[in-house]
Amino acid sequence: MTRQRRWLLLALTALAVAATVLAMVWLFWGVTDVPSLQARVTSLGHWAPAGFILLYAISTVAGLPGGILDVVGGAVFGPIYGSLINLVGGTLGAAGAFLVARHGAADWVRRRAGPRVQKVMTSVEEDGWRFVAFVRLVPVIPYTILNYMLGLTRIPFWHYVTATVVFMAPSTVAYTYIGYAGTQALAGDTDNIRYALLMLAVIALVIFAPHFYKRWRNAKAEQESPPV
Repeated sequence: MTRQRRWLLLALTALAVAATVLAMVWLFWGVTDVPSLQARVTSLGHWAPAGFILLYAISTVAGLPGGILDVVGGAVFGPIYGSLINLVGGTLGAAGAFLVARHGAADWVRRRAGPRVQKVMTSVEEDGWRFVAFVRLVPVIPYTILNYMLGLTRIPFWHYVTATVVFMAPSTVAYTYIGYAGTQALAGDTDNIRYALLMLAVIALVIFAPHFYKRWRNAKAEQESPPV
């Protein structure tokens, strides 16, 4: 990639950060409760879903954690419609960050990466969509960092997008439902709280299961290793 195109991508990324800051100020400035947040978003009328998807996508490119907007989407649009909107926005943002990294820095990183980094990238490329599926289901790497990191590999773009949509869906639905259940609880309806707690348990299981599994494997290997 030429230096001009690289600077153009950097400028567009900086513009995305600035747009995210302005959008977040507009969304949350003066908002003191959930109804006022809902009123702020629905003031866009029929453009509210498209506006939120755009905000989600730009925020992802700018590095904002997606879980925050998942909760907001659930509070504003409900569990089903909100999940769909959040998933579309998150996927578009993940694709955008991936393309920025691939076309803006991948060649530069490869030229300057040491043998260890190159070995890791090669290993990721060999796993392909399976690696994407794993890290989407098990968030061992922060979502926004992962989008850029995978763009530095040679994983095919559409494999990346497809795996992202499919395997990011469970966590998106979980966070969206938590946002929805929270608004219902504030309105006095506590029936959905137990489902929100179940979603939290699922998220906790997804996050911590690999850690405990690794510890169990290490302990088992130590027990089975012959004494020196």
